[in-house]
Amino acid sequence: MDLPRIFTIRESSHRIHNPLTPAKYAALGEALRLTPGTRALDLASGSGEMLCTWARDHKITGTGVDISTVFTEQARARAVELGVADRVEFIHGDASGHVADQPVDLAACVGATWIGNGVAGTAELLERSLRPGGMMLIGEPYWRRTPPDEETATACHATAVADFVPLPALIEQFQDLGYDIVEMMLADQDSWDRYAAAQWLSMRRWLDRNPDDELAPEVREELTTEPARYARSTREYLGWGVFVLMKR
Repeated sequence: MDLPRIFTIRESSHRIHNPLTPAKYAALGEALRLTPGTRALDLASGSGEMLCTWARDHKITGTGVDISTVFTEQARARAVELGVADRVEFIHGDASGHVADQPVDLAACVGATWIGNGVAGTAELLERSLRPGGMMLIGEPYWRRTPPDEETATACHATAVADFVPLPALIEQFQDLGYDIVEMMLADQDSWDRYAAAQWLSMRRWLDRNPDDELAPEVREELTTEPARYARSTREYLGWGVFVLMKR
């Protein structure tokens, strides 16, 4: 049970596996008014930057679950680096079936709603771990500008235009599920650049070290085509944000 290698090759140097910057995560932590001892669960926690930095800055405790062995080890190392290994733990496992042993104050899935087969299923999964009155964080794409055709949508790594909706419609979707939106933090084009462009250098350095690897042709093709595709499509059309929800 693990992520395909191509994912860890692309994002081997990433501490954050989505288009939020460290400054945006810090601002979100401040906005949530986190207090010492807040218990958090982060499903698809990646390299653990959100839990680790919030444990350092706000003295929260928490558990992260991720399917990637590489990212889980990076998260554990980051916890040690920041001196919070006694407050956060990281589990290698399938986040799609994980429910906390005890209700938590904050349950998050930031950028991996496929674990619940979409927004509604992910909200339902997180709700199973959340105490009454707790906060839920969901990271999800939306259309900054609706693509003019299906070809443009697939160039944004969607399967179709219908995969995502504009921001107002996404907010209404959360509300229709019975949640109040109490905060949000949105990526901008600069933070998209930092997420996407960092992958290109990681791929190039991997290719330099591994020219004979069986994945080298795939990585070379992606490095050749991805920068222009990103600039033409994702950067122009796709938005992304973390939305903070509370059950009505």
